[in-house]
Amino acid sequence: MTRTDLPETMDELAMVTTLLDYVRATAKAKCEGLSDADAGRSVLPTSPLMTMSGVINHLRWVEIHWFRTIFLGEEDRGPWTEEDPDAEMRLGPQIPLAELLDLYEADCERHRQIVAVTDLDTPAKQQIRDGREINLRWVLNHLIEETARHNGHLDIIRELLDGTTGD
Repeated sequence: MTRTDLPETMDELAMVTTLLDYVRATAKAKCEGLSDADAGRSVLPTSPLMTMSGVINHLRWVEIHWFRTIFLGEEDRGPWTEEDPDAEMRLGPQIPLAELLDLYEADCERHRQIVAVTDLDTPAKQQIRDGREINLRWVLNHLIEETARHNGHLDIIRELLDGTTGD
């Protein structure tokens, strides 16, 4: 897939799906050339869970949570628990980076298929924590924001790991 933030058409669905794919591809691009050891290495003393693999695994599970648990109403299968609410961040470095990126892409593709056949106004099966109802449009926009924010974290972590910078 070509990494672009410019959709082929300017309708809302094309814009949000293009932007989501763009920020997903950017997250993956930040990992190019990293060893498994570096992908799992913590460089932020006050945030030891912030590793490249931890953030990618977090992004993967966040998408699963919003699309499958909240939007589709499936059982929450996330690795987190009340005792370990950040388990996906801690577990990320235990997965080889290439495998983790493949898992993330496979989940993204499943979510693309859901979006392709669903109207943006379709309500989620589950309410969010504060009891409000959301729809697919909100989920897509939230995931753009979430992924873009974490791309900033990936930028910082990667630069601290090996000096690599980029867009």
